[in-house]
Amino acid sequence: MAKERQTLTRRTTEELYRRVVVEKTLAPGEKLPNEVELARELKVSRATLREALGALAAQGVLEVRRGLGTFVACWEDRDLSFVGLDQVRGKLRDLFELRAIFEPKVAALACRRATKEDMEEILRQGAEVERCIREGEDRSEADRAFHAAIVRAAHNEYMLRLLPVISQAVDTAIGDGGHREELAAMTLRDHALLLEFLERRDGEGAEHAMAIHLRHAMDAMGLKGGEE
Repeated sequence: MAKERQTLTRRTTEELYRRVVVEKTLAPGEKLPNEVELARELKVSRATLREALGALAAQGVLEVRRGLGTFVACWEDRDLSFVGLDQVRGKLRDLFELRAIFEPKVAALACRRATKEDMEEILRQGAEVERCIREGEDRSEADRAFHAAIVRAAHNEYMLRLLPVISQAVDTAIGDGGHREELAAMTLRDHALLLEFLERRDGEGAEHAMAIHLRHAMDAMGLKGGEE
């Protein structure tokens, strides 16, 4: 029972982190719903919710104010806000280098650790990215959700903390019009290969497919690695 409770607390923590950090449903300084309401919404006990809130408070994501409630901490790093690719090419390159180190291993872990529900979510988000591209719609949200689903499926608390970095890199890459069509065509090809390995739970294949995808993205944007 203790292990089951730990798993439930971890999943609750991940869900709250996703809402606050990835989806930004609450702004820095904004108060969370009361415990009764939030526990009911998440379908967990108040004890489990308190453990999750405590974990996020320890990470600096939330701030507990005695007698007032729980608030989103003003943790947001404004330095990650990009105004244009040309002005921040070096910084964006660094972000993609981080992704190239981090995300292939995450994809391999996801193959081993993903639950059935996790894998279904990855496949669903992958299909949504494809639909957006083929129908000419903005795919930013779908692409963020796809990569976030893979990270969540790895079930590693510290890896989850890098989701804002991944989301920022995805948004900036897609938002720059100079290479949008090239990136879209590349994404269709690369995601199809990655999804095939993920669905087969082939960790080595998924790792290589993710590495190729990120290398293609860097090449398309002219983000050269190594010393300048």
